[in-house]
Amino acid sequence: MPLSYPDGTLAEHHACRHDAVVFDVSHLGTVRVSGPDAFEVLQRAFTNDLGRIEPGRAQYTHLLDRSDASVLDDIIIWWVDDERFDVMPNASNTQRVTDALAEESTAAGAGAVHAIDVTDTRAILAVQGPRARERLAAVSADIVAVERFSVAAVEWGGVDLIVAGTGYTGEDGVEISVPVGSAADLWNAIVDAGVKPAGLGARDTLRLEAGLPLHGHELGEGITSLQARLGWAVSWTKGEFRGRSPLEAEKDAGVTRILRGLATEGRRPPREGAPVKRDGLEIGIVTSGNYSPELGHGIALAFLPPDIAIGDAVVIDVRGTDLPAVVTATPFVTRSN
Repeated sequence: MPLSYPDGTLAEHHACRHDAVVFDVSHLGTVRVSGPDAFEVLQRAFTNDLGRIEPGRAQYTHLLDRSDASVLDDIIIWWVDDERFDVMPNASNTQRVTDALAEESTAAGAGAVHAIDVTDTRAILAVQGPRARERLAAVSADIVAVERFSVAAVEWGGVDLIVAGTGYTGEDGVEISVPVGSAADLWNAIVDAGVKPAGLGARDTLRLEAGLPLHGHELGEGITSLQARLGWAVSWTKGEFRGRSPLEAEKDAGVTRILRGLATEGRRPPREGAPVKRDGLEIGIVTSGNYSPELGHGIALAFLPPDIAIGDAVVIDVRGTDLPAVVTATPFVTRSN
């Protein structure tokens, strides 16, 4: 996926917010987990409770470090059928996920489970935006019929696809897993239906406006689900899972920092790594920052002390220049439709 296509990041961003775009997100991983014991192993490996959903649905979840509950990866699980789950990690963490699944399978004594990295066999195309389904109707009515956080096997032109009503923009849309040999044909059909190609630049500004975390920024070493305000992806009622003990200890003690949104005036963007100050004292660090194309001013995410409230005034130190900011609720921008 390029940084942008010829029309540029701003045009691609606005197209996603007001029409439809397609991203090639094949850099994501896919670990296919199957077998009679697959459900049990996934329950032990990840934070969320698959018992909350059923086959034909998707779920967001976390893989934690056993010792300190750091979020090693944030993951979407596509529950394709009774004994098949497509686990979708960030690509650089695919091996980490397969290793964790192997460990949990051994710990559970689960002989009837298989976890195979099938990333190289498929591409993933994400079609996002308020007109995504309208545009996709010219490609396939069956793709359009896959609702938000649903998962379905779909045939298109004799090709077997897996489609999920998921995405990373804050807009409606679908993500389509297509065999690599047919990916270009599907991409061209989607573009021919009036969907604009979009690149990495727009994907990042869109996810930031939606307040969505990026691994390596708002999630990663030393960052827990609770600090990132993603405790809703943790089930305390399902039993044991990796990293539960340290995360539970943090829950009982209370977090020492929490992820917040920041809004600035003017077009100058806050940047990752910039210190956040109050009364001249550093209280946090910007984890992601950029100019918001929809709002017309800078926005950022930062870990701040838990006593900092929405509406509080702070200062971001941008290369020695004070940039006033206000602590703001996220998402910064809500869905256009």
